[in-house]
Amino acid sequence: MTGAEALAAWLQHLALERRSSPRTLEAYGFAGRRYLSFLEQHRAEAISLGVLGGVTAGEVRAWLAHLRQGERPLSPRSLSQALSAIRSFHRFLDRRLDTPNPALALVRGPRVKPGAPRPVSEDQARGMLAEPGLDPDREAWESARDEAVLTLLYGCGLRISEALSLKRSDAPFPDTLRIVGKGSKTRMVPVLPAVREATEAYLAEVPFALAPGEPLFRAKRGGALSPRHIQATVQNLRGRLGLPASATPHALRHSFATHLLGAGADLRSIQELLGHASLSTTQRYTQVDAAALLSAYSKAHPHA
Repeated sequence: MTGAEALAAWLQHLALERRSSPRTLEAYGFAGRRYLSFLEQHRAEAISLGVLGGVTAGEVRAWLAHLRQGERPLSPRSLSQALSAIRSFHRFLDRRLDTPNPALALVRGPRVKPGAPRPVSEDQARGMLAEPGLDPDREAWESARDEAVLTLLYGCGLRISEALSLKRSDAPFPDTLRIVGKGSKTRMVPVLPAVREATEAYLAEVPFALAPGEPLFRAKRGGALSPRHIQATVQNLRGRLGLPASATPHALRHSFATHLLGAGADLRSIQELLGHASLSTTQRYTQVDAAALLSAYSKAHPHA
């Protein structure tokens, strides 16, 4: 078996058995192809399954060093993600294709300092939700659609992919919405009246006939709405509202968690609402809340 065939088998395993998202498959496939290409040039030979079993820790480190160089060097976080992908690839080679490689355990990834989430304020979030309806150049149904999607991100704490994976049969929304997130993990998310109203306003305006099993949110020509459209919409909103570059669609999800924490919600509940596998991931939001508390203290205390 060639290295390319082994890579294809691994990606098929991720898609069919692990049910990885298209975005994960794209990222892992890209990392795997770069890895095989580097080994081929480094060793000056075709990469086979046997060669992959003999890759040394030094060669993996050389590959990481190669990724740090060039016109578009990878950041420590991206390097860590690439190494994680290759480790997963070699675990598959060991378990499914009987080609172990213990050298991977000797390679340490770069240290990545987890950054604190950068949410928007409550007023900025309200502005982002209201602004699509104030654009005179958009059709009413498009403005209603964008408002409904952004309201889902902020009102339910959804990822873009989760909001856009909703089907017509999911609406009108019940009191709780069943969401399938990363790693096919299922969670139940309460639906606020504002979220339900925004979605129903979109359904009242959308010009397409939507079958129950088809995507709920549609693009201008009737196809499924893409994440890129929501990202471009928010980029446009930033310019109109004077918001910083950190005001992204995902920042609305961060804001959902941060504002709940500031209002007294406990971390375990927020973990469940966000679908985080580990509580340590959710704990990042305490940094943001503490920073806001110190800022308010320094502004308000007479001796600050």
